[in-house]
Amino acid sequence: MMEQLKRILQFISWPVLSGVMIAVLVMQYQQIQQINEFRRILEDRNSPPPQPISFSEAINRAAPAVVSINATPAELESIEQTSEGQVRLNFVEQDSSLGSGVIVNREGFILTNFHVVSQLMFETVVTLSDGRSTPATLVAFDEANDLAILHINMDDLTPIIQGDDGNLDVGDVVFAIGYPRNIGQSVSQGIISAKVDNRERSEGTYLLQTDAAINPGNSGGALIDRDGNLIGINSSIFSESGRFEGIGFATPVTTALTIMQELVAEAIANNPGYLGVLTGEVLNEETSRLFFGIPDIRGMLVENVDEGGPAERAGILPGDVITRVDRTPVIDEETIIMEFQNKRPGDRVLVQVYRDGRYLDLPTVLGFGQAMVFAP
Repeated sequence: MMEQLKRILQFISWPVLSGVMIAVLVMQYQQIQQINEFRRILEDRNSPPPQPISFSEAINRAAPAVVSINATPAELESIEQTSEGQVRLNFVEQDSSLGSGVIVNREGFILTNFHVVSQLMFETVVTLSDGRSTPATLVAFDEANDLAILHINMDDLTPIIQGDDGNLDVGDVVFAIGYPRNIGQSVSQGIISAKVDNRERSEGTYLLQTDAAINPGNSGGALIDRDGNLIGINSSIFSESGRFEGIGFATPVTTALTIMQELVAEAIANNPGYLGVLTGEVLNEETSRLFFGIPDIRGMLVENVDEGGPAERAGILPGDVITRVDRTPVIDEETIIMEFQNKRPGDRVLVQVYRDGRYLDLPTVLGFGQAMVFAP
């Protein structure tokens, strides 16, 4: 009996001992974890709080996203009778600085005020803080909230960082960035003076009131917090003299971006994709031989490429022949029109062109054409 008991104890001793050792190791590990946690808490308590960035750094973060909006308005200069029953209207183009805007994403969407872009114009041009300029397309607008969305086709954009207007308190330091009175980009400093009920525009919304100077040309520009984040779109002033008197207003960023997202989604759904080329000859055997000396080039000859358009960005040039869009051969004008009618802004397509004796496949991101979506 004793011999059997001895063998049983020998059999179970190693598992028991192993279990005890594992338990000890687990307890030691937990104690080490607790000690490390206590050390981390003590280090956090003794470490200095993070220092706020300087005002100049905050402004430098936001400034590249604030653009100048210019236009070529049409003014009727004279009316000329060319024949019996026919007249010619002679317009004069005049450069005009309209206001400011804010780049909100890398896809090229710009928020501004509706009143900035509401006047009749031939062409709207956006100029970035680095001096680059490009034509802009009015995508949509919301007149009731005085907001408009432009779109530009341009690479290497620096969108602004979105802030949180809900965390703002009266007295917080803010900066207004824009292009007042056509003197170049300018910054003014102030505070949040109040949050003003905005029932006249939209139920349940408010405006940010600030004493940061908002002068003509600042409309549509950025109101930023002390960290360089966008908190509002500068829109208007209250003044009996017509000059800035310390009472300016901005649409909060959350309101502006919510409206923008709805309008852009609707614009994309209702607008065909835009390539930005003017096409001419449909090449057949005769015209192919005439232009290129060989009989087998088929497609649409590109006569002109819109400045700043998707085609220009993709590398399509005047004189190219568009031979294929994705997998569809271009055999006539109707083919290419229908191909883009069935696509939407932002869609990526592969445009094949014939140039200098070879075929090139050019990835292209389609843009917007004329504005077609307007909020009631």
